[in-house]
Amino acid sequence: MALGSSAPEILLAVIETGSNLGGCPGELGASTIVGSAAFNLLVITAACIYAVDESNDLTPDGERDHDGPAKGVKKIYDMGVFSVTAGSSIFAYAWLYWVLRDQKVNSTEAWLTLAFFFVLVGLAFGFDRFKERQM
Repeated sequence: MALGSSAPEILLAVIETGSNLGGCPGELGASTIVGSAAFNLLVITAACIYAVDESNDLTPDGERDHDGPAKGVKKIYDMGVFSVTAGSSIFAYAWLYWVLRDQKVNSTEAWLTLAFFFVLVGLAFGFDRFKERQM
């Protein structure tokens, strides 16, 4: 969801960066992506919190799993992946602050940022697989 909703900003930033390599960075850059990601994160979270309200739970009682949480209450069953994602979000903003403190991004920082994405995907996949084996 986040990639799909942020794809236009990401593509515009990539095109702008690719067309201006070695020059002064444009105005789209990191601020647009960070602002868009923060907005998407907060709006998606707000929509999920609103959806948990009992008045929005339209599941008929006959179709409800009575072993699960009460009506209007949602439970996160996969805390490992959720924790990895939440921790990665906090780390990403701290890393962005660290990288942009001198207003320059060198190639090592860029490659590390890309590597962190694959670490995030690998950790989330690992936590998901570990949970499946436990059940």
